[in-house]
Amino acid sequence: MAQITMTRRYRFCAAHRLHTDFLTPQQNWAAFGKCNNLNGHGHNYVVLVTVKSATAGAAYRQEQLDQVVEEVIVSRFDHHDLNEDPAFAETTTTGENLVKLIWDLLVDKLPAGSLEKVGVIETRDNYFEYAAPAAVH
Repeated sequence: MAQITMTRRYRFCAAHRLHTDFLTPQQNWAAFGKCNNLNGHGHNYVVLVTVKSATAGAAYRQEQLDQVVEEVIVSRFDHHDLNEDPAFAETTTTGENLVKLIWDLLVDKLPAGSLEKVGVIETRDNYFEYAAPAAVH
């Protein structure tokens, strides 16, 4: 069956510090380098959200997608410290964890099965992508 996908781009600015309480200060520095700076640092994140449908007529409406992403993702993270977000209480604020969190926050807010993948551009050189594993039949 043919599929049609649409990808929309969103932006937010946020600070974070790569750090875990499970490591010593020396181990944190070894693992995260300058990103472990006590004062943190910031990024201009770009989030790519791809939704799918079987037909063009059923494609998730751009305005609806924009509204959900703005309410659920952008307003939550824009100009905030990611380390203070409750979802990161037990995990480090890496790009891998952020992209998975964004997926988890969106998947139940969109029509069932429509979320194809989420991508996060953290820096010029760092891109993270998450798509849920295919269902086993």
